[in-house]
Amino acid sequence: MLIKVIIVLALFVIVGSLFSALFFLAKDKSGSDRTVKALTIRIGLSITLFILLILGYYFGILGQSHM
Repeated sequence: MLIKVIIVLALFVIVGSLFSALFFLAKDKSGSDRTVKALTIRIGLSITLFILLILGYYFGILGQSHM
């Protein structure tokens, strides 16, 4: 159950980073690189989550639940 909470929280952080990039894109008119940094963080978090999901499935932490 804890792993599911961690995955959902990671997804919320990824979406939050995406919206912060959108905000910076709309508000920064001076050519600031905050949009690029926010998108870089989002991509890094997405790749990390994807790799952790693959590893969790490979090692049996994640998988089909038998209810």
